[in-house]
Amino acid sequence: MIPASKRVTPSPAYVSSKGALKSENSMHYYQHHIGDFIKDTSFLTNEEVGIYLKLLWIYYDTESPLPDSVFDLSMKVNARDQKEALLGILNMFFKLEDDEWHHTRCDKEITFYHQQIDTASKAGKASAAKRAFNKRSTGDEQAFNERSTSVQPTNNQEPRTINHKPKVESTRGSRLSTDFCLTEEWKDFCQQDRPDLNPSKVFETFKDYWVAKAGQQGVKLDWFATWRNWVRSQNQAPVNKADQVFTTVPSKFERDPALIEVERKLKEGVPMPPEIRLAMERLRK
Repeated sequence: MIPASKRVTPSPAYVSSKGALKSENSMHYYQHHIGDFIKDTSFLTNEEVGIYLKLLWIYYDTESPLPDSVFDLSMKVNARDQKEALLGILNMFFKLEDDEWHHTRCDKEITFYHQQIDTASKAGKASAAKRAFNKRSTGDEQAFNERSTSVQPTNNQEPRTINHKPKVESTRGSRLSTDFCLTEEWKDFCQQDRPDLNPSKVFETFKDYWVAKAGQQGVKLDWFATWRNWVRSQNQAPVNKADQVFTTVPSKFERDPALIEVERKLKEGVPMPPEIRLAMERLRK
């Protein structure tokens, strides 16, 4: 049971059994725990269950304990001929305190309900205050900007309006235009980085490839950077075979075995055969 000091006092604007106007935040529903209710009322008759339910409805509707008057309560729950049963239900499920019948579960539900209403009310007020503050701030900023546009800043004055924010370059990229031509900057880079390439021919291949490239892959943020990568990735130009130098010189100097044999025979005094003489003359030439 909720102590009297912490009891939720109904709003003055309220329609209760005492005749006051009912507040907009008063309870219109409550949580009915079916399992607990059936267990607690399983021994009651249908008439007694009806009396108990009507007492609970009055409690929640007025958001206050029931008055200690069996006559008044019997009239409200239509139990004029069942006052004894009414009094038994009050003693069984309610507790008399300060000339009022209190119900523990009802007091908890009413307290929780008003806590929720209070929380929602504070959140709504905070949200309204924030919207009002933002609206006032926007108006003040707009008025400040309007005044600032007519003032020429000095060298020591830092521009503070939104019109003086640094321009941010677009990061969306673009496609290579079909009428784009090879610039001197692009040509110079190709000649300096890859002197073995023909800039005009490389650019023709580059342009045809990227103009025909479909979808997002054909969109680039920096086309000059794309050109530099393209040039660097080109294969080495093939060497003309006519410009290649072929040599028959051995990798290392070695004397011909036939010539060594001839010199040996000359030392031994053996006459040189005619075919050997001819071979030597060819070698000397």
